[in-house]
Amino acid sequence: MAEPQAALQAAFQTLFAAAPEGLALLDPGGTVIAANPVLSRMAGPGFGLGRPAAGLLAPAYRSALAALLASGEAGSLRAAPVVGAEAEWSLMVETLPDGEKLLRVVDRSAESRVEARLAATGRLELLGRLTGGVVHDLNNLLAAIRGSTDAMRAEGLEPSALAELQGIEDAARRGAALIGQLVAFARPGRSAPGILDFDAAIEGLAPMVRRMLGPGVKLELNLGAPEAKVLLEAVQLDQIVLNLAANAGEAMPDGGRLSIVTRPAAGKVVLEVADSGRGILPEAMPRLFEPFFTTRASEGGTGLGLATVSDIVTGAGGRIVVESEPGRGSRFRIHLPCVEGEARGLVAVGQGPVLLVEDEAVLRRLAEQVLGRAGHALLLAGSAEAALDLLEQAPAPGMLVSDIALPGMDGRELARRLRGRWPELPVVLTSGYAGLREELATEGFQLLAKPYTPAELMAALAAVRREPVVV
Repeated sequence: MAEPQAALQAAFQTLFAAAPEGLALLDPGGTVIAANPVLSRMAGPGFGLGRPAAGLLAPAYRSALAALLASGEAGSLRAAPVVGAEAEWSLMVETLPDGEKLLRVVDRSAESRVEARLAATGRLELLGRLTGGVVHDLNNLLAAIRGSTDAMRAEGLEPSALAELQGIEDAARRGAALIGQLVAFARPGRSAPGILDFDAAIEGLAPMVRRMLGPGVKLELNLGAPEAKVLLEAVQLDQIVLNLAANAGEAMPDGGRLSIVTRPAAGKVVLEVADSGRGILPEAMPRLFEPFFTTRASEGGTGLGLATVSDIVTGAGGRIVVESEPGRGSRFRIHLPCVEGEARGLVAVGQGPVLLVEDEAVLRRLAEQVLGRAGHALLLAGSAEAALDLLEQAPAPGMLVSDIALPGMDGRELARRLRGRWPELPVVLTSGYAGLREELATEGFQLLAKPYTPAELMAALAAVRREPVVV
């Protein structure tokens, strides 16, 4: 019988050593008698025989494994090991006939990361379903605020009142950017960027950044790329700078210095945003741009700010380099490709009154004031059906400006019907969903993202009534 037992023991040792998962043989008290090479690699250089198996795990999980081993029953648990900040193990215990125990260890880290990504995807999908009505209503409110401040500015206010008014406008603008950030993740879609004068756009943001940081943080601007132009929407550059500045401010609760620097670099422009704050922990660096990852959950962090920055920069063909050391601040270096040239000639098209269709009375009145002051003849309607009835007795419109979200027939269907009668009709559709821009462009419709200012409304009309001749 000795030879079969020896053969069986040799076979067990061969299988034990060659197993694809970590295996350990434990004595009845839970001490490691033997371990296969896989477990030795998983446990790291501090692992050794003759030590309690619970020592393989992070302190918070040791008592659970000790209790499982003491029970004498088969069981399993998930735990974090001593090695690997992001690792997760699945441990299974079986008791052998002689009282010894077999511990099986499987690294579930990759599986857990996939589960986390799937969970984040599910949250994004839920976010997309929830944002529809909320985004529409918020953008209408912000549009009303921005339109009202523009009307107040025209009344010739005192300088002190104008300064307060600027604060209201900046807050509304930042609110619009935050809504755009939410929509960009909830309903992703490409938008049509424009050509921005990089330094000028950042200089225009400086007053808002200063107010956001407060008096305890000194803002230093060193803009050295006056000729650089980038292909971005203005709100996208706003989001990049404001998100980085907001994070820097959070990292400097007791005050400090925020530096914003630009410089040209071989067909690119480099934007550096550096702070003197508490820095970023090394274990957080690999996940810095993941949606919903935040080290400030208890302080209200959402984990969308840096993810938004990364999404915008990547979409523009750029890249981000991050340098940080705990206690010594952080530096974000963004490289964006530069563009050359702009539209050099425009030809006017479209005549007749502007058909304005908006179900929100406040927005309809504000748009009426803006377009009226600009000398446009107007046809006003609160719904698509009312607009169609109006056109039965009114002259042919020279342009349609309509909200997409209307009661009954929506603005897009109205535009299609009118294009059926007047194929060359210029169309501007307003919506809080910037991701619709490309989709609408396939039908020849211009999107004006809500909330919009009077200047943005006039720019949209100018764009849709004119076609670029030379670019």
